[in-house]
Amino acid sequence: MDVQEHFYTDDPSRGPADARTNLDGAAYYFLGNGRIQAAVQICAAGAATPLGLLLMAPGRFGPKRAALTFHDELGLQPTMIRIRIGDHLSLPNAASIQAQWTDVDGVPAVRATWRDDAFAVEELFYCPDRSTPSLVRRIGITGMPAGSGPAVICTGPPSRPMEMALSTEGEDGGTAALLYRLTGDSATAMVNIEWCAPPPVTPESSAAWNRLAACAFDSDLLDHLYTAARNQLPAVIGPSGQMDGSIWQYNHEWVRDQAMVARSLTMLGEKELARTMLCRLLDEFITSEGATIDSDQVRSVEDVELDQNGELLAALKTYVDWTGDLSILREHWDRIRATAEFPLRQAFRHHPSGLLHNRREYWERHAMHGIEDGMELMNQFYVAVGLSDAACLARLVRRPEESRRWTEHAERLKDAILHDEHFALVHEGRFIKRRGMSGDVQATISATCSADLPPGIPLLEDGQHALDPDASAALPIAMEFIDPKGDLARRTLADIETLWNQRWEGGGYGRYHVTSEPDSPGPWPFPSMFIARAYLEAGDDEKVWRVLRWLASAPGGQAGSWLEFYGPRPVPPYPQVGIPPWTWAEIICFFIHHLIGVRPRGDELILRPRLLNGLNRARAIIGVRDHRIDLTVRRARTDEPCAFDVDGVRHRATDRGLRLPMPLPTDDLCIEAVL
Repeated sequence: MDVQEHFYTDDPSRGPADARTNLDGAAYYFLGNGRIQAAVQICAAGAATPLGLLLMAPGRFGPKRAALTFHDELGLQPTMIRIRIGDHLSLPNAASIQAQWTDVDGVPAVRATWRDDAFAVEELFYCPDRSTPSLVRRIGITGMPAGSGPAVICTGPPSRPMEMALSTEGEDGGTAALLYRLTGDSATAMVNIEWCAPPPVTPESSAAWNRLAACAFDSDLLDHLYTAARNQLPAVIGPSGQMDGSIWQYNHEWVRDQAMVARSLTMLGEKELARTMLCRLLDEFITSEGATIDSDQVRSVEDVELDQNGELLAALKTYVDWTGDLSILREHWDRIRATAEFPLRQAFRHHPSGLLHNRREYWERHAMHGIEDGMELMNQFYVAVGLSDAACLARLVRRPEESRRWTEHAERLKDAILHDEHFALVHEGRFIKRRGMSGDVQATISATCSADLPPGIPLLEDGQHALDPDASAALPIAMEFIDPKGDLARRTLADIETLWNQRWEGGGYGRYHVTSEPDSPGPWPFPSMFIARAYLEAGDDEKVWRVLRWLASAPGGQAGSWLEFYGPRPVPPYPQVGIPPWTWAEIICFFIHHLIGVRPRGDELILRPRLLNGLNRARAIIGVRDHRIDLTVRRARTDEPCAFDVDGVRHRATDRGLRLPMPLPTDDLCIEAVL
């Protein structure tokens, strides 16, 4: 492999400041309906446009400057609203702009407000339907002094200005609206803009959004994080399931990222979109032999990402558990079988241990970074999980021999991971990242002379470059592959804790030990959520709160859209950092699977809610198969027994939660959990 695979020359110092993704004080609010994608840019500092609008065609990936509303010389300035009254022209002032998530008839919307000395402006952005590539922008002006005359709303570039005269008399002021519509297909898309009477939100769109899982807490912080993830994850996926691995950054797709997103979309209630993504992965991103595609490429045996096979199988199991849809298995069984069988090939088998080996690690470092041939924890863990889940799926479609075979392989892998005398991926009581073929721990890496990495990165500094600890080691704890409260989990988390604030201040975990970083030092949001999920299962609420508070305070936290990481990246040759949808997927999984604790599995529904210290109440309305679960979780009052009340029938609460046989007795179930 070549380390320059993702190098490209989108230099942010070229052209307008709006081309930069990591603008000081910037927040991006993503909207979309599968036909159109939009990002409302709020920038409170610097020379960039303080309130700009980026419009994009789903499935057409590119850097930020490739947005359809980006002007080569003026950036996003032409998308800004200007108000002219007489000879006076008012523009949004960065210091006065306030933005927040809201809704229009249940459909996600962004409200941005700003002030002039004499009046106030409110801008509201939303997609009115799910069938056309359209976005509405309503502009309201209030507080205009009497006798000031009509206001003229202006937008567009100087060469093609658009203007609308607006009477602002009366207490309610005046309102105008713009309709942005994409024309052409994804490759040829252009933006048509016209003044309009604001079209109403269609009942279909309202109903579709209202079907999604609703979660509310007695915590503004948790409400904001959940709402931001719920609103934005479905908005950035195209109708055929296309999704950039990191918006404006990678311009490629991965089975791993897509599988994680499909899993969380399923929990969220976007089941058709999740199915579309999973079918597309099986049809287009799995070869007939079962190899997975990453970054749009098929890899050699030594560089294939074996964890992706397991992640896709696990996502399929989640989808089937939540939906009861077995047709996806029958339609795609040949590719599902190939996905399960591929890691079991002799080319990957380390015969002394039965573990799997190659030269690719979870974060995609490879031989040029110093990764030796050996056994990676995530390759073993996810393949073991995926084979176990595939075995369950095989039983559902009456394939007992495949179920037996995959169960045996999953159990052997798990046993070798935890207990092999010479090759277990446990060392000194904690998970380790890699062992070499001889069984020695690969503790460090060194880049090869031919790697051609950019200067100034930690991996090229003098000294040792440590592989451990690694944030991915939190996943076997979060997913209860081991006892989250056991000694192995405790010691592993203590090791991972050193990833917090390594060479930075302000919080967040790095993805691994900073000395082996071939990029820049900095905290990563979605690996931080791996660790938050693990700490929640381990019962360390303080650490969970710390991650959530860091997310809310990090750049982009205002909108709830986070860059992949925060640090001084060498750009170019690396591309600018972007916004990975995977972070939203991790947040949704954290809330629905871990905190609210709704876990359909096979022929039963497991409810295992948690209330973090400082929380007293939560409510969720979540769809499972054809059932609607209205779940209230609250703390017990003094001397009140802990219990689950299911439509008036009391069940004793245990540490393992409540198990109800599926299908449930009624379509709608009202449950109160007293903890």
